[in-house]
Amino acid sequence: MTDPELFGAAIPIYGVAGDQQAALIGQACFAPGMLKATYGTGCFALLNTGRTPVRSNNKLLTTISYQFDGARNYALEGSIFIAGAAVQWLRDGLRVVESAAETGELAQAADPTQEVILVPAFVGLGAPYWRPDVRGALFGLTRATGPRELAQAALESVCFQTADLLAAMQADWRDADTTFKTLRVDGGMANSDWCMQRLADIVGGTVDRPQIKETTALGAAYLAGLHAGFFPEPDRFSQHWRLERQFKPQMDAALRQRKLAAWTSAVRRLLA
Repeated sequence: MTDPELFGAAIPIYGVAGDQQAALIGQACFAPGMLKATYGTGCFALLNTGRTPVRSNNKLLTTISYQFDGARNYALEGSIFIAGAAVQWLRDGLRVVESAAETGELAQAADPTQEVILVPAFVGLGAPYWRPDVRGALFGLTRATGPRELAQAALESVCFQTADLLAAMQADWRDADTTFKTLRVDGGMANSDWCMQRLADIVGGTVDRPQIKETTALGAAYLAGLHAGFFPEPDRFSQHWRLERQFKPQMDAALRQRKLAAWTSAVRRLLA
């Protein structure tokens, strides 16, 4: 219960969840194999692994996803330090855009013959590298590189880092029936159609954006409502999840592999 002096009456606390666990619940990722990624300043991806905790061999975190009536479920979690913060750097640091919303249009107009790679290790690299000592770099610059190419590189860096997380998750949790097929997304960057389409292209899977994007708040509310008897059981709650837009891979497989290889090469240079 809350202290009565805070709100004028004692209020029962029916649910407690961490930020990313609440988002997993809000995205209705209750079945093992379901994935969600929240894109804010950083990015956090969680893979529901069911009732059994999975120990990572690829530097991911094993965490409790949720617990209903004493039944505990687990997840693998990967943390990216810089996601939306890369766009903030373009806006506030380089001043090449006035608003984050401009980056999608700029990226759409980027020169396709240029392959500029941004590794946004402004505060080091998170999962699956965990190298706080590494610093960021731009690769592939030419005299023709401008705001358009930088915008594309910033948005693509989020997609590449997500691909690294998903590859690590699949390596840790090998299950032929529940391999990655769909990623549910939320957070501020999920509003960028260009970024979400490029995310689908880079990870090679479907990206689903829900109608309710404030999934952390929704998940916390669901926990309280479930205990109070106001919300239905998870299976029925899942039926109320609504798709706003789905993004499917459109990029040629050879181009996708070339882009991923360029990203991997850039990261290896920094790690070395």
